[in-house]
Amino acid sequence: MKLENEIKQKKFRNEFHKLAVNIIYTHSWLQYSYKNLFNKFNITSNQFNILRILRGQYPKPCSINLLRERMLDKMSDASRLVDRLVAKGLVNRTICKEDRRKANVLITEKGLKLLSEIDKLENEFDKIFNNITKKEAIFLNNLLDKLRG
Repeated sequence: MKLENEIKQKKFRNEFHKLAVNIIYTHSWLQYSYKNLFNKFNITSNQFNILRILRGQYPKPCSINLLRERMLDKMSDASRLVDRLVAKGLVNRTICKEDRRKANVLITEKGLKLLSEIDKLENEFDKIFNNITKKEAIFLNNLLDKLRG
């Protein structure tokens, strides 16, 4: 659906203004779509992001700083997200032996199993993009990369 119809706005300063609004609106739409999928697993998209980072590092632990650097949402509080994942038994947090100011975070077997279950829903995640072709996805990826410079 056209942005103008979605947000009931016909006028934009220019095409760049419209692009900015479109990206922000589409981000929210995508977040909402993913939220509905993650709710089935009692996690948020930011928690999922941390679990994926930890799985990629497994069996090596990660520091909170490494998680912050790699997270998609740079504004989220990685430390608090880890605390919530610890409470769910999906990760373990231990004090680093070399530097007691640092914490090591490691995904648990329960966390790995949860990601395996979510992996089975890859088609559900991909359905969000049913309205565009693979070629269009590649083109859009290239444009977004170019935009970020």
